[in-house]
Amino acid sequence: MTFIEALNSQDLEKIRKFPKADLHNHFVLGGSREYIFNKTGYKIKSITTPLKSMGEMDSWSSKYIGNHFNSPEGRKLLIEATFAQAKFDGVTVLEIGEDVWGLGEFFDNDIEKMIFCFQEANARIAPEIELRLQIGLSRHCSVDYLMNCLSHFWGHKEFYSIDLYGDELAQSIANFIPIYDKAAENGLVLKAHVGEWGTAKDIITAVELLHLNEVQHGIAAVQDENVIEYLIENNIRLNITPSSNVLLGRVSDMAHHPIAQLYHRGVDVTIGSDDVLIFNSDISKEYLRLYQSGCLTKEELDDIRINGLRDRKNKASHRSTNNGARIYKEL
Repeated sequence: MTFIEALNSQDLEKIRKFPKADLHNHFVLGGSREYIFNKTGYKIKSITTPLKSMGEMDSWSSKYIGNHFNSPEGRKLLIEATFAQAKFDGVTVLEIGEDVWGLGEFFDNDIEKMIFCFQEANARIAPEIELRLQIGLSRHCSVDYLMNCLSHFWGHKEFYSIDLYGDELAQSIANFIPIYDKAAENGLVLKAHVGEWGTAKDIITAVELLHLNEVQHGIAAVQDENVIEYLIENNIRLNITPSSNVLLGRVSDMAHHPIAQLYHRGVDVTIGSDDVLIFNSDISKEYLRLYQSGCLTKEELDDIRINGLRDRKNKASHRSTNNGARIYKEL
């Protein structure tokens, strides 16, 4: 059976058997409910109706996550649960990592201990999964604070990428230029959350200032044809999370999700889970929901799946500017 046939049968268990990538996963909220319940007896409920704001999402997190896992042991459990969920879902490429704040909070500022925690869980629970370890940054933190935290991370080749997340309006994206310049020197894939709550033009601004290779979300691009063309011309990937977009009220419904228009125009897109525990989703459910809604055909979804499994790092991790346009250079 092929992935296309599995989608056509609308059999979730068959869909799970095929390799998939998850390049937009926040591991603290990306784990298996069943795994967490079996280990702790604690039940985590997902949301079922669209939220009205990020504040409501934060309230959910405070209620169901909060201090329940606020210890080194709790953090390790969430890491394990994420690998268990990914394994169950047929994910073979998983990009996750720790927020820089977590290094001191849960790993005694010992970067080797933190790296080992992820790698050990990977090897023990899901050795078939390719782990792409990510450095996470919150937009709410000062750049000086982040740079101090990052001093522990630089030079460690185990890290694949860096990502900036949180409230897009918390502070100017330009403030993070020194961090992203240093990240580029370290050979990291450069990513940031942009265009989920902000505008299409915010996406270009972020890509230009931070020299981004990939954008988490980026769905606002659909509002501006010039931005779509920019993404295509400069080979910027969007790692999109459809259920999250619907349940956070950024998109009206799955059938009209902008991923279809972006894909049809030729933008490089992948499908991610975002926060499995909040949105009751995983990669296989995302594919099935997009197909059942009529947003994308089974052939198109298979193309997106295969594309997500390709490693773009060796093709596009270093870029320079020429009259405002990005030029990709082979490493």
